[in-house]
Amino acid sequence: MATIAACSTWAGRTRSNESKLTVWQRLQLSKIAQAKSGDDRKELRQRADLRIDALGSGTDFTAFLDHLGIATLDLGYGGEDEQGIYHSIYDDFYWYMHFSDFDFVYGRALSQTVGTAVMRLADAEILPLDFVDFADTIQKYTKDLEKLLADKQEEIRERNQELDEGVFKATLDPRRPRVAPLREPVPPHLNFAPMQNAAESLARSAEHYRLALAHKQAGLGEGPMESLRALNQRLMESERKLTHEDGLPRRPWYKHLLYAPGVYSGYEVKTVPSVREGIEQNRYAEAEQEIVRVAKALEEESSLIESAAQLLAGNLR
Repeated sequence: MATIAACSTWAGRTRSNESKLTVWQRLQLSKIAQAKSGDDRKELRQRADLRIDALGSGTDFTAFLDHLGIATLDLGYGGEDEQGIYHSIYDDFYWYMHFSDFDFVYGRALSQTVGTAVMRLADAEILPLDFVDFADTIQKYTKDLEKLLADKQEEIRERNQELDEGVFKATLDPRRPRVAPLREPVPPHLNFAPMQNAAESLARSAEHYRLALAHKQAGLGEGPMESLRALNQRLMESERKLTHEDGLPRRPWYKHLLYAPGVYSGYEVKTVPSVREGIEQNRYAEAEQEIVRVAKALEEESSLIESAAQLLAGNLR
């Protein structure tokens, strides 16, 4: 899903009532505090922006993004009450006015953020999509899948070795008997090259589009309206390119190849679900086939972005 650049800019200037920090600063520091690894903290401190989280199985997300391939963004404030009253019969106006945002600080801030974003999107001569960040996210998803497979291979190798060494028998407590795990075949190596190549192509096209847009930015209002409409129509189709009419394996209703709720995790999102769940469920041949299918969608996305860059460079004069 391409980054919508207009939204994060306004949110960065909105200040939190408690800390007097900008929303961007407070969110960045919160993410640093919650980070699970040094690499995650390093990225948070070095990036000039914050990654947009993948969307799960909310009602609107499922229909618009996962099924129809319509770019979707969720804006909200949270992290303090841990949704303790979410979907409760006590979640009423009395509760809100006595125990929640009774001075409407967050309600007002959210209205300002969403309202300003909607107006900026509506008034933008060209849809403010950032494909450079999107390409970076795809590269991260690819590396995540490679790590998922490598970690699973190492876990099974270690377990099999411990079975050979008799670790489970030696550590058995007869008062609390347990069954040793079964031996498993080590997962095969998968060829991630199609996705890697597609991700690199996507990064090149995204950079071409960024440069073309920067070059034409000042004179956009002077270009022919027909060309602007054609460009925006192409940009709106960018999310559709990431869907496939056949849908996901055994889940044809879910058309998006990058985002879907997990089969067993329910609400929680799975990125590149057909490949990820193929690895998790030991469907390795299927996972390798899905790598090729996802790569093809990314190549089509790259071609669309490149054509948008050429349209910017050639026709918007």
